[in-house]
Amino acid sequence: MKVLSVVGNRPQFIKSAPLSVALRGREIDEVVLHTGQHYDPALSQVFFEELELPEPRYSLGIGGLPHQEMVAAMQPRILETLEVERPDWTLVYGDTASTLAGARAAREAGIPLAHVESGMRSGDWSMPEEHIRVEVDGISTLLLCPDERSARQLADEGVEGRVEVVGDVMADASIRLTPIARERSTILGRLGFEPGAYIVATVHREANVREDRLRRIAEGLNRLDEPVAFPAHPRTRSAIEKADIALAPHIRLLQPLGYLDLAALASRARLILTDSGGLQKEAYWYGVPCVTLRPSTEWVDTVELGANTLVDDDPARIVAAAAEARMPADLPPLYGDGHASERIAEALYTLVHR
Repeated sequence: MKVLSVVGNRPQFIKSAPLSVALRGREIDEVVLHTGQHYDPALSQVFFEELELPEPRYSLGIGGLPHQEMVAAMQPRILETLEVERPDWTLVYGDTASTLAGARAAREAGIPLAHVESGMRSGDWSMPEEHIRVEVDGISTLLLCPDERSARQLADEGVEGRVEVVGDVMADASIRLTPIARERSTILGRLGFEPGAYIVATVHREANVREDRLRRIAEGLNRLDEPVAFPAHPRTRSAIEKADIALAPHIRLLQPLGYLDLAALASRARLILTDSGGLQKEAYWYGVPCVTLRPSTEWVDTVELGANTLVDDDPARIVAAAAEARMPADLPPLYGDGHASERIAEALYTLVHR
């Protein structure tokens, strides 16, 4: 049995790590295709090395383009690969250009499609990610949901594929790798930070690197009175420099971090400020309060439970939410028990051999 896994950015590398192990454990041949969506080595190759992922059999090197152009460039190349490999499944993750290109190519090739993180919705149609989630779920054969809420969403939409609630593969990665990160990483010492006495900020979404929004977010960060570690996506750094946005001295603008350094840094922060869907969940699992620099989130449970606050790009709200952020006591576990990868491997295997 063979699976073609389409990956292209940091969260997808993280999600694929425990699942690659589970696929091997089920004696499933995994062919990895790296689209190149994250083209910077610090956002790409470092994850394959740190997470001990199998080297991609195919590397397309397509990145740094506007969303629609990227999808258009990736899709025919993925289709070529599918026609060569003829896998039993095409496996895609999340809601990126790589996800959409892989899904459309699988449909064109007539290969069954499995979607990890099916059923997630933010309700914000201004985000390209929301359109991707709905389109990919609509053409998937196997919809792999992190929780019952997302499964109910798919039922409400009347999707035709098979729905399985498996948990979240990022939880698998977090549970297994965070202790290793804290043990191996020296990032806090290199930055001179004490646990619980600094903030981690990340900004990378396309909407947030537009000058108007990025300038307001930077204004909010500049008003904070705590040290801020700001690992900058190459696109974000370029936007800051192009717009000549000044950052206050308490903000440490860093190069992109590998998974282990970022996990060690974020898991011991006082607060996480982010527009990343993955980091919102990781904050919850770390027990670190989160402030989300977006008007909406697909991970609504974290907001409803008081562990995450939506502030959009309003500087005053950023400052107020950062000051008030506390992790509520007695929070329930969210998004699985750390065994999603095994359930996904079993579902892929069983449905082919049924």
